[in-house]
Amino acid sequence: MRTYAQKKRSILVRHIVGIVISILFVLPVLLMVTGSLRQAGSPPPRTPEFLPDPVSLSNYTRTVELVDMPHYTLNSFKLAVVVVPLSVLFSSLAGFALSRVSKVVARRLVLISLAALMIPSTAFFVGRFVLFSSLGMTDTYWPLVIPAFMGLNPLFTLLFYWSFRRLPNDLFETCLLEGISLFKAWWKVAMPLVKPTTMAVGALAFVATWSDFLNPLIYLSSERLFTASLGLRSLATLDMSDQPLFLAGAVIVTIPALVLFFFAQRYLTQKDGRV
Repeated sequence: MRTYAQKKRSILVRHIVGIVISILFVLPVLLMVTGSLRQAGSPPPRTPEFLPDPVSLSNYTRTVELVDMPHYTLNSFKLAVVVVPLSVLFSSLAGFALSRVSKVVARRLVLISLAALMIPSTAFFVGRFVLFSSLGMTDTYWPLVIPAFMGLNPLFTLLFYWSFRRLPNDLFETCLLEGISLFKAWWKVAMPLVKPTTMAVGALAFVATWSDFLNPLIYLSSERLFTASLGLRSLATLDMSDQPLFLAGAVIVTIPALVLFFFAQRYLTQKDGRV
């Protein structure tokens, strides 16, 4: 058994690693925010600048004046409100079904899912565009919403599968003895026990939808339907040399994802399967 000193040293090492990783993630965000506070049209600083002199907020007002970012951001929110619940719903159903089949079948399906994860999404762009175009769905949100009916990403199904598999099998056998259907067992018993996984999948689905650039670029042509990522692209093409203006738009687009993870982090640190 480990001594008290060894345990204390292990905890200290974990804290140090966590702090280093946090700094690596926070530093780019900090530089992005400080860069957006520089005067419009300023060239990039030669060295990292954590507090520009003078500080200017004009880039944020110019961002809204030059590009309709509030409307594009609202479009992204509307899309996320639909895509995220659908992704959680169908990926959890698939993961629960996968956890209820035999181990041999589950192993094969997991291998297929892992193989699907290794295929680059760009390989499907041409075929999907031809399909949606023939159905008259281009320049609508349908091509962006329909993948959510398939769980959006095979990884989400696997996350739910691994979480459901950790739950005691006796729990579901008791449900069957009590006459509770598998569907009700999924909703009333299994889902409340995997809240951290649900929050994680929801957060990942939100980020995937919110930051998606290629799919809206391919399927949307009307400016009234543009998402925040396309609005940011429009902002970048106005003046490629005006870095502070672009960074101000990037801050506006990044804030919702940061706020989501801030409120979801207390669920993400919990353990699944608490009874």
